[in-house]
Amino acid sequence: METWILFTILAVVMQSVRTAGQKKIAQSLSAEATTLVRFLYGLPFAWLYVMTVGYFSQTDIPPLNSKYALLVSGAAVAQIFATLFLVKALTIKNFAVGSALAKTEALIAALLGAWFFSEQLTLIMYISVFVGVIGALVASNWKFSARDLLENKSIHYGLAAGLGFALTSLWVRDASLSLNAPILVSAAITLAIVISLQSVICCSWTAISDPKQFRLIASKSPACFFIGITSIVGSIGWFSAMSLQSVAVVKTLGQIEFILIFVISHFYFSERVSAKETFGIGLVAVSVLLLLIFN
Repeated sequence: METWILFTILAVVMQSVRTAGQKKIAQSLSAEATTLVRFLYGLPFAWLYVMTVGYFSQTDIPPLNSKYALLVSGAAVAQIFATLFLVKALTIKNFAVGSALAKTEALIAALLGAWFFSEQLTLIMYISVFVGVIGALVASNWKFSARDLLENKSIHYGLAAGLGFALTSLWVRDASLSLNAPILVSAAITLAIVISLQSVICCSWTAISDPKQFRLIASKSPACFFIGITSIVGSIGWFSAMSLQSVAVVKTLGQIEFILIFVISHFYFSERVSAKETFGIGLVAVSVLLLLIFN
């Protein structure tokens, strides 16, 4: 089995668990504080990973340039907003449907990769993108009217999260590949720098907008550490896989998360998914299969 596949599977498992944890603490924290937890509590583990990879590979941190700084900054900000939108989507819809809306990330990444990042996209991939978008809209209970498109917040947050995560992935890959270092080392460094920037931005944001959230976060430290650890392990998987393989392919394989999403939704949150929502999520899954089979 190829290395990037193993990293993607690791990322999928950790992301599913981490998202469940975020949904849980989002019941008592603001969306902004829930977003902060993911980055702040994962920060020590990110730098520990850099030191571990550097030690075993006997590689020093390579020189960074202005292009790299611009790419990681864009990725950091994009992922902050994507995570915030995902948390908001999860508070509007149930766990399975909220996560399904954010999974438009793979489809958006395929389009942006083809248009702006020189990644190839075939006709069958365009078809899969169309099927996936329709599936996301059906899953969000959009009534296919212009008014509902404008007013349905679950659509807005889900698609915004997908766009943010897609941009994050594409910029992270470009940043990692721009460093003169082994792939795993460059991916680890990029991860740690992105997480550091995100922690500073989110801490500043929370301190200005709602400082009492820090006290609430501290009261839930065990859950926050769990989210931080699972988040950083998942990010290690994503960053490494995307440094080894194109974003569209990695994110398409990552759609196997749907299986875990339904398991967690049913057995952990005891949520019921309607037939219409199941059909919509099924369409997104079909679009993923098309990308996998014909990639």
